[in-house]
Amino acid sequence: MHRDEHTPTVSFELGPVVCTPAALEALAACGTDPLHLLSRHARGDWGDLCDDDKRANDDALRTGARLMSAYTLPDGQKLWVITDAEIDNKHHRQATTFLLPDEY
Repeated sequence: MHRDEHTPTVSFELGPVVCTPAALEALAACGTDPLHLLSRHARGDWGDLCDDDKRANDDALRTGARLMSAYTLPDGQKLWVITDAEIDNKHHRQATTFLLPDEY
């Protein structure tokens, strides 16, 4: 069930979207629009993850577990987008966070 840019949008709540200062600086340094990456994440384009991690995300869409995408910025730096696990049985999620891997 891996997705690409031609796959319809998946359905999960993002919650509030936040970005660490270091991730914001990395995005700005490359001229990368965070909304583009957020859109990819929201439609299930998990980016540069291995197949096992992509399958874990696909499973998390059903179970409410944490969702994670990894993208490589134009300068080669990695950026993660993580949507927290559901906090209740109504599919609410606490937040979606842009961060660098060393901030996890």
